[in-house]
Amino acid sequence: MTVPAPWALLAEVTHRCPLHCPYCSNPLELVREDAELGGDEWARVFIEAADLGVVQAHVSGGEPLLRPDLDAIVAAAHRAGVHTQLVTSGLGLSGPRLARLLDAGLDAVQLSLQDARREGSDLIAGRRSYAAKERAAQVIRSADVPFGLNVVLHRRNLDSVAEIIDLGTRWGADRIELANVQFHGWALRNRAALLPTRDQLTRARAAVADAARRGGGPELTWVMPDHYEGVPKPCMGGWGARSLTVGPDGTALPCPAAYAIADLDFPNVRERPLAWIWTDSPAFNAYRGTGWMNEPCRTCPRRDADFGGCRCQAYALTGDAARTDPACSLSPDHHLIRTLIPAPDTPPEPLTYRPHP
Repeated sequence: MTVPAPWALLAEVTHRCPLHCPYCSNPLELVREDAELGGDEWARVFIEAADLGVVQAHVSGGEPLLRPDLDAIVAAAHRAGVHTQLVTSGLGLSGPRLARLLDAGLDAVQLSLQDARREGSDLIAGRRSYAAKERAAQVIRSADVPFGLNVVLHRRNLDSVAEIIDLGTRWGADRIELANVQFHGWALRNRAALLPTRDQLTRARAAVADAARRGGGPELTWVMPDHYEGVPKPCMGGWGARSLTVGPDGTALPCPAAYAIADLDFPNVRERPLAWIWTDSPAFNAYRGTGWMNEPCRTCPRRDADFGGCRCQAYALTGDAARTDPACSLSPDHHLIRTLIPAPDTPPEPLTYRPHP
């Protein structure tokens, strides 16, 4: 099988973060600071990534601004010819700090937002942080750098979608990604507290469509949760097909949530070149293409479109990453998804907050 070149790299430079978001996709066992790749190691990763064909890196975490050598990391990616986007909570993003990052070659910034209102945002983040995000938005807009706003949607903030879009417009965002939560990492731990009702999704989708019809604001991207559609989402455009993740300790993954698949041995960039990892490692080849599929995926006409759905979700719900994603209505395990959907009058469970590593 011919392995396509990856075009994107998620560079998780740290798991440390000032926030405690209960929907965090980081693994339950977080990488400690003393295990993180050094700046020179990240420089080598970017060179190898560029040689593979990677054109864009999302410099993420945790909170990448907690790395004092972040300027050097960004500069290394820039020298390698890789477009960089900082993915940040905004805490610690001052004008001078952003100016240094832009001088180092940073190309864009994506700011996270938990809710449109201070109280809701601070509740979800697990600490007072809304004011810092507001200041960060001003810093980004003043720097005239491409500005994306990322909002993870769930039961606690889905009814605020219209307000979130209005706020992003006032803050000057060029693009707002309205991504309904995917249940991995800490979000899986908090599924009963975060999974929205069907009525909430119906109202929110109508609000997004109305804002899109009005136009004149930021570009809007709406990502539905596959728990409600009966059609699974493609696994990162296909397992090991378009992008890869390198974790803070150098663990290389076909997708950010693959940490949870315990029966795969994921390689590390400290031990293997990225080219070997991408092309030859058993973990990256485990679910490439369609040859691994069982029924009903093997003969499904959508097998080259959705690739059997999310391998991490299949593993989380069934214990077998090779099974059809239960989000698919044709899956023999689809009942596992149906039984999770909350009734409109069911109160959400309390939140369990992500700790510091």
